[in-house]
Amino acid sequence: MEVRIGVLHTPREITLESRQDAEEIERTVADALAGKAGLLSLEDEHGRKVLVPSDRLAYVDIGEPTARRVGFGAV
Repeated sequence: MEVRIGVLHTPREITLESRQDAEEIERTVADALAGKAGLLSLEDEHGRKVLVPSDRLAYVDIGEPTARRVGFGAV
């Protein structure tokens, strides 16, 4: 899944591809926003962890990964 995270007072968003399904990501975000966890912790497809303080979350966009086009058709 492609996940985009907006952080307060930061002009750029964090984008990552995750192996987790949408329901699992949504549950993790909901737990972070409910105060059960002080951090939103997600793992990308390469095994790297992304940690964002839950009080700094502006938005989390969960969507399907976009296929990268290669060659002359990508123009």
